Amino acid sequence: MALGDFLRKQFIDVLQWTEPEDGILAYRFPMQDMEIQTGAKLTVRESQMAAFVNEGKMADVFGPGLYTLSTKTLPVLTNLMNWDKAFQSPFKSDVYFFSTRLQLNQRWGTANPMTVRDKEFGVVRLRGFGTYAYWLSNPATFHTRVSGTRDIYRVADLEGQLRDVVVSRVTEAFASSGVPFLDMAANQGGLAQEIAKRVQPAFADFGLTLSTFIVENLSLPDELQQRLDERIGMNIVGDLGRYAKFQVAQSIPTAAANPGGGGAGVGAGLGAGMAMAQSMMDALKPDAAAAPRPCVKCGKPVPSQAKFCPECGAAQA
Repeated sequence: MALGDFLRKQFIDVLQWTEPEDGILAYRFPMQDMEIQTGAKLTVRESQMAAFVNEGKMADVFGPGLYTLSTKTLPVLTNLMNWDKAFQSPFKSDVYFFSTRLQLNQRWGTANPMTVRDKEFGVVRLRGFGTYAYWLSNPATFHTRVSGTRDIYRVADLEGQLRDVVVSRVTEAFASSGVPFLDMAANQGGLAQEIAKRVQPAFADFGLTLSTFIVENLSLPDELQQRLDERIGMNIVGDLGRYAKFQVAQSIPTAAANPGGGGAGVGAGLGAGMAMAQSMMDALKPDAAAAPRPCVKCGKPVPSQAKFCPECGAAQA
């Protein structure tokens, strides 16, 4: 080794990462022109893990705590480097720190509507969005499959890939749930649990664990929502009889509370309500607008659609 290289080389006696900013999943400790002293201190804070990597091979992994680095605390690295138990020299190794903090409020949403079958509406297209949270639980898997040798790997670097995984599992869950769209709002919790079961194995492949999954909203595209509103409106018209009775019941307390009307207020309110109900029901009858006509023979009233007089039996023109 040249004298200049030896003088430039620095020896590390403390290894730690203070996480100066949020949103970092993996951090590579800078090791250029540096070697680690045997007996150096490794500090791993709460919500962190640290790993030693030798020539691309994952060696020893540490959870939170304070460690003195030696052949005893680095058994895997000792084996990879063929050190003997009395080894005391400085050594080189890549050291990575990983944040195991919960990554909260990660948003997901369907860029395009999902096409699913619905028991009531046939084939429909749904939109959905919500949030999820996860944490880095397996540094070895995450390093091998995701972050690799990068100096810093951020939450934002993984965001798009995780969102694609989530949306694909959301589509699968909705397609197989069999829950009608009109009942989905009441079943969002159950749907979220089903989606989480499908998402977790995919997250585990990245070395992550899904903590929570929330479905905040499900909706139809505007044109389908308009058709649904029209259908709901038709259902209301079809049940107008019960609606009218409800309106009558609602009018009674209002009339009774009238201080100047006494009992007459209740009667007037009830009468007005019944009249309104009757007029609404009459409006639904096909012949409500057609007035009776006089019989061509006896002059008695005959329904407009009748072919014979109910009084004298005479045929009507």
